[in-house]
Amino acid sequence: MSLSKQLAKHIREVNFGVNWTWVNLKDILTFVTWEQATTKVHDFNTIAVLVFHINYYYGVATEVLEGKPLVGSDKLSFNHPPIESEADWQNLLDKHWTEVEQFAAMVEELPESLFWETFGEEKYGNYYRNIMGIIEHTHYHMGQIVMIKKLLNLQLAG
Repeated sequence: MSLSKQLAKHIREVNFGVNWTWVNLKDILTFVTWEQATTKVHDFNTIAVLVFHINYYYGVATEVLEGKPLVGSDKLSFNHPPIESEADWQNLLDKHWTEVEQFAAMVEELPESLFWETFGEEKYGNYYRNIMGIIEHTHYHMGQIVMIKKLLNLQLAG
């Protein structure tokens, strides 16, 4: 399997399932209500903020794959639109699943030589580093979401 196909597979697996950790974002977000997604636990980010944050970087990277300049800001990556209903929450999730698949499909088609070229600017490293970084970033925040869900369940059990 080519590197591009392997990375695209890994992107899909961390988001949709059947990866080597047996944990994926879609499964852990199934049955999370909009109220749970927006409930603050301690000083942690909410689940909704983390989903928006994860998705933000897929969007930034997709634009680079489309040939646009790398434009992104960590400050902006936490500023999601208000989630005030189940429909708002489902719209955020649907946006994420759609954009992840778009990103994976684009990665799948990349020529292998591109992985070693500069991703936007020299300070960001190469395409491989950034694509793997997005996968690792998803795993990292997915772990936070799992812990927040457990804390929310403890609060409900009370």
